[in-house]
Amino acid sequence: MVNRMSRIPTYFALAGAAITLAACASELGGPAPPHASGPERFRAEDFAWSADAGRGGISGRVAYRQGKVGYSCARATVVLTPETPWTRQRMRILYGSSEAAAEPPEAVRARTPSEPGQDYSAYVRRTTCDAASHFAFNGLPDGAWYAITIAKPTSGPGSTVALMKRVTTRNGRVTPIEF
Repeated sequence: MVNRMSRIPTYFALAGAAITLAACASELGGPAPPHASGPERFRAEDFAWSADAGRGGISGRVAYRQGKVGYSCARATVVLTPETPWTRQRMRILYGSSEAAAEPPEAVRARTPSEPGQDYSAYVRRTTCDAASHFAFNGLPDGAWYAITIAKPTSGPGSTVALMKRVTTRNGRVTPIEF
């Protein structure tokens, strides 16, 4: 029977080798670490998948609250943007996250970079929130998207917020989301 204690230095050596190889991956042609990546470029071909018709959909609603104040997106536009490396980076710049955020619209506008010629509007889908703060997108291909809308307080004090959330459609199903 081999003594388990004698294996410990081997584990540390293997772990050290794995860390060393991971650190060298970008020099050897592997993927660069996330913190080392530069600015993403807009490439229309990255958006092409999102123009296809699909069987999936998104069923969403705004139930956002700040303390006791509830919010609504009634009659507001909801924008659905396909996730690409460029839009993921853009969400990080605008919202400080590529997953979900609630930010003052003025702050988002102030962080909006000027990028002439970056017209991705052909790939953006739009709908409107109903009076009960529900919205839906149909005919979507499978993939990751960013849903974005503006919500206002339903009563009492509060400021308008820009809401963003990443959502993934899979297997032609309707994916529920809630802000």
